[in-house]
Amino acid sequence: PPAAENTLVSGSKLHRMSETNRITVGILCGGGPAPGFNGVIGAATLFALDRGWRVLGFLEGFKYLMQGRSDPAIYKDLQLEDVTRIHVVGGTIIHTSRANPTKNPEHVANCVRALRELGVNHLITIGGDDTAHSSMTVAAASGNIHVCHVPKTIDNDLPLPGSVPTFGFRTAQAKGHKVMRALMKDAKATQNRFYIVVAMGRAAGHLALGMGMSSGAHLTLIPEEWGDRPILFSEIADIVETTILKRIAQGRPNGVIVLAEGLVERMPVEEIERVFAFGGQDIPRDEHGHIRLDEIELGMQVREEMKRRFKGRERMSFIHKNVGYELRCADPIPFDVEYTRTLGYGAIKFLESGGTNSLICVVGNRLSPIPYDQLVDPVTHRTATRIVDIDSMQFRVAQEFMIRINDHDLTLGSPLLARMAEVAKMEPQAFIDRYTSAIHPFSHWDFNGQ
Repeated sequence: PPAAENTLVSGSKLHRMSETNRITVGILCGGGPAPGFNGVIGAATLFALDRGWRVLGFLEGFKYLMQGRSDPAIYKDLQLEDVTRIHVVGGTIIHTSRANPTKNPEHVANCVRALRELGVNHLITIGGDDTAHSSMTVAAASGNIHVCHVPKTIDNDLPLPGSVPTFGFRTAQAKGHKVMRALMKDAKATQNRFYIVVAMGRAAGHLALGMGMSSGAHLTLIPEEWGDRPILFSEIADIVETTILKRIAQGRPNGVIVLAEGLVERMPVEEIERVFAFGGQDIPRDEHGHIRLDEIELGMQVREEMKRRFKGRERMSFIHKNVGYELRCADPIPFDVEYTRTLGYGAIKFLESGGTNSLICVVGNRLSPIPYDQLVDPVTHRTATRIVDIDSMQFRVAQEFMIRINDHDLTLGSPLLARMAEVAKMEPQAFIDRYTSAIHPFSHWDFNGQ
C-alpha cells in the first residue's frame, strides 16, 4: 500500500510528506538550566512542524539515549499545543541533565543506535561546552546525523564572536542585580552588616562582575584578576578584610561583597583540601570532571575567616549567600525571549540547508553558524573559554567604583590610614606592612588604559 501521508496546515501553507521520507529532528538540553531554554525549544518546534518535520524532545538530555533506550517514555513527540507560549516561561519542558556519553564509547554507540531506531536525521542540542562536545562526538560516530548546537550558559563563558552573549546571561544578570540591590538595602538598614555573596561562574567572572557592577556592590572579585597565577584563600580574605575596614573607616559599616565561585577552581588542589577541610577525601566532581562548586562553601569559609579576624574589633555581622540557582529558571527578560526564538529558528534553518557540526549564533543581527572545530582548543580538544578582559573599559569602570585600598590609603599621615589602623587595632606602620599586598592592582590606570 502507498505510504501514509502527513498533512500539516499552518496559515496558508500546506505541507505533505510521506511518513517514510519524513524528517525527524531531536531536541535535547544539557547541563544546568538557563533562562530561555523553552524559547529555543518552542521556536525550533514550531518552525520544524511548519515544514512537516517530526520533533522529538528527549527527556533529561543524553541520560536515556546513552542507555540505548528508544521507547516512548524517554521523549515527547512535540506538537503545537506542547510549545505554545512557552517562550516566556523559565525552565525547560523536556528537562535537562549533566549526563555525559563521551566517557564511555559504548554510551556513544548507544546514543547513535537509539537515534537511528527513532529515525532521527537531525539533532539540536542546547547547552554549554560539555553538551556541545557530547553532541559533536555522537554526530561523528553516527556518520549521518546532522547536529546544530545552541550555546547557553548564564556564565557567558563560551567564545562567541565579539561581545555576543550566551543566552540566559542577560536574564541572570538582571535577576541577580535585583537580589544584590535588596541585600544592599538590607545591609544599610540594619548597619554593621556585610553580605558575602558567591555568584555562579565556574571558569569566568562575567556574571559576578555584571551583578556587582550593575548593582554598585562594594567589591567584586573574579579569577581573571589573578592572571595565570594560582589563587590563595588568604589573598581573597585580605582583600575582603581591607574593603570592610575601609568601609568602616569611612563611616559606612555595611556593604555587599561579590565573589565569583570560579575563584575556587583556580586554587591549587592542596589549598582546596586545606581550606575546605576535605581531610584526604576526594574533592567532589560532576560527570564531566568539574569540581562541584556548590559543595564547596566559599562564602561560608570567607564569612568564618572574617568573624575570626574581626574578633575583638568593632562588632560586625557577616552573612554569606550563594546566588545562582534562583537565576537559572527565571522567566527570561525580553532580550533573551527574542534572542532564543531567533536561535531556535536559526537552528532549524541551518539544518534544513544541510549544515552540521556547528554552533548557531546571532552576530550583527544575522544568523551566523560557527563550525565547532573553530571553537575547540587544539591542546585540550575542548571548547575554549571566554574570560573577562581585564583590560576592557567595562572592567576598569567596575574597578574604579569598588571600595579597595590603594597606595594613597596607605600613606603615613593619612587620616583614613589612621582610622583603618584604629579599627584593625594596629599601628599605622604595622597596618601598611600587613596589607600592602592587598593594594588595588589597577589603581594606576590612566584614561588611556596605561
